[in-house]
Amino acid sequence: MPKVALYNTKGEQVGEVELSDDVFGVEVRPDVMHRVVVNYLANQRQGTSSTLTRGEVSGGGRKPWRQKGTGRARHGSIRSPLWRKGGIVFGPKPRSYRFTLPKKLKRYALKSALSAKVADNELIMLDSLTMDAPKTKSMAEILKNIKADKKALIVLPGKDENVEKSARNLPGVKTTSVNTLNVYDILNHDNLIITKEAAERVEEVYAG
Repeated sequence: MPKVALYNTKGEQVGEVELSDDVFGVEVRPDVMHRVVVNYLANQRQGTSSTLTRGEVSGGGRKPWRQKGTGRARHGSIRSPLWRKGGIVFGPKPRSYRFTLPKKLKRYALKSALSAKVADNELIMLDSLTMDAPKTKSMAEILKNIKADKKALIVLPGKDENVEKSARNLPGVKTTSVNTLNVYDILNHDNLIITKEAAERVEEVYAG
């Protein structure tokens, strides 16, 4: 079973925690994680881009000049794609980019991402993380104490407005809860900061 050090908010090691092999010790599969990240990003796309075809742009109701005898190329409409301000050929239209993946695949990708963080020593576990009031300076000090003041993802067991508000003005720092944890956020941050309670909940949800 993988073991990680347990720290307090002052950066002092206060113990050691054994993690579940089923969640934090699986084989790291970059191919599976890649598929899930592509799926996540595709599902975030709004798909609202739209261009006008030659049938939708205004004007062009009559033939610009007669077919023969002018010496110029023949044209039927000034809104042809060949003309300035003409229609767009094969331009984007509103569409959905969403697609689905098997639940087992997504669960394994999340386990793989967590296991990769443990293997690379990029998972930092805290005994607890609570704040009496929102204070960005205090959160910055905590991150400095645990040497995670770069891009960091903070995983909480549930919603905590004081912690979330304290972290949201720090560049590169994001907070999330166990039920909204995803592969993209884990891989997109240098450090994964997780409380002991949050890690236990992750094991409850994803073990097996």
